[in-house]
Amino acid sequence: MSIRCRPMRPKDVAGCVEIVAQHPFIGPRYAGILPELRSVWLSLLGREAFRAYVYEDLLDTPPRLVGVGCSAIICDEFLREVKTPPFFWIGAELTRRVSRGHSPLLADKQVREANCNGGVNIAVWEGAQHIRDMNRIEVSNSFFGTFIELHRGFQLREIVGHGSTDETLAGHPRAGYLFISGDGKYAETPDKAPRELIREPHLTGLTRELAPSRLGTWASTLFAYQPPRFGFSPSEQRLLLTALLGGTDEDLADELGITLSAVKKAWHSVYERVSALDPELVPPAPIEEGVAERGKMKKQRLLAYLRDHPEELRPAAS
Repeated sequence: MSIRCRPMRPKDVAGCVEIVAQHPFIGPRYAGILPELRSVWLSLLGREAFRAYVYEDLLDTPPRLVGVGCSAIICDEFLREVKTPPFFWIGAELTRRVSRGHSPLLADKQVREANCNGGVNIAVWEGAQHIRDMNRIEVSNSFFGTFIELHRGFQLREIVGHGSTDETLAGHPRAGYLFISGDGKYAETPDKAPRELIREPHLTGLTRELAPSRLGTWASTLFAYQPPRFGFSPSEQRLLLTALLGGTDEDLADELGITLSAVKKAWHSVYERVSALDPELVPPAPIEEGVAERGKMKKQRLLAYLRDHPEELRPAAS
């Protein structure tokens, strides 16, 4: 597959904002506030409550941005406002409030505490494909698959968002999401046809209480949760999250902005932490296989475990 997903970097932000600006449905939602989006996203990079990723086509040289996806962990008060008619565009309102110093995003400590005590609320800020790539199936599939992978494992209370096109909005029920109707309650069908609804503020989402009624859908998997076992530090979580997206240790060093020796030291710390609690998960391989091969086996076993246990990579109170 030629599409790669990776964390957003500061140098990506201008290109990501341009993708939003050119999008036929999403761009108009930012009327009057779009010039502030770049500085807002730059100010939020690295925050626990702001999860931002870019999508690149590796067939282009250098890799070309084909999309941007980001979400926000928001306070209860803002969630209530989002769900109270008349509805508004989440991305534009988040941009406006953050730029004016009234951010509804939780602070890092609040995210860690909420994810251990009661759960968090997630608002999908944006998911925009480049205008040249809106009809590419591999790009759409990457958006859908990586969104699920990057948001599984939270102790999630509720998730809300918008459709990016009428086709994606029509597909939300198949993914397990419900529509929020004009009375602020969840419903299985929208008040209007997707082709009409996409042009005005609307909401889809799901709650922890309603998730069991959507069993078998992708959205319901977001609400599966169990407490983490290993207690990885934030820096270890960043390493592991990036490793799950693929790449060598050299790629990790470049992505995380650290030296190759620091990457190797971080892996050693991770393996020690895991083996202390679960020696069978990363057991030493036979000596004859060599140091490089043993390290490769450890990494493969651990990453396979983390794909099934994403809670290990989510913010947690220390």
